[in-house]
Amino acid sequence: MEFLKSIIDLFLHLDEYLAKIISDYGTWTYGILFVVIFVETGLVIMPILPGDSLLFAAGTFAALGALNIWYVVGLLIVAAVLGDAVNYSIGHYLGERAYNIKWIKREYLDKTHAFFEKHGGKAIFLARFVPIVRTFAPFVAGIGKMSYAYFATYNIVGGISWVLIFTLMGFFFGNIPFVKENFELVIIAIILVSVVPMFYEWWKARKEAKK
Repeated sequence: MEFLKSIIDLFLHLDEYLAKIISDYGTWTYGILFVVIFVETGLVIMPILPGDSLLFAAGTFAALGALNIWYVVGLLIVAAVLGDAVNYSIGHYLGERAYNIKWIKREYLDKTHAFFEKHGGKAIFLARFVPIVRTFAPFVAGIGKMSYAYFATYNIVGGISWVLIFTLMGFFFGNIPFVKENFELVIIAIILVSVVPMFYEWWKARKEAKK
């Protein structure tokens, strides 16, 4: 329960945490941002890191001059694309054995597989915008032996689009007075918008199962 509270607090007050990191670590902040995005997309055991909201917050601080927007965008695109590539490679290496690993939730793998069944290769691109699913999508693509060239195309386009959209949203809108004063509500809205597709697919699948 304490762990869950800590995660919720991190998401809702990400601006405060990032401000402290910038203050304490200066230039090393770029490396910290890189690691967080890489881990969220590259390691299947870490699907609950604040990817969307972190990009938004980074863009906000870049607009204030605390970070360089070009460094942020460039480094985080590399982190996102590299993370998915590593995740794909791990899934490809493990193959069907991944379903027998206890600490990987079978439910998440099944949901991601259903996402693939509906959207095909586009799932790699679309998954970028869905928390949890974006962590498992490249992993499942690797398990399913998807052609790496095919995967890489959607991985690169998806990584660039994801980082640009959320970072530039923060850069251009993060310092509007209403957004600054209601940062927690904006983060909640980002999270809700991000998970809507996942819940919609779950609801539709459940409805079809009943039929």
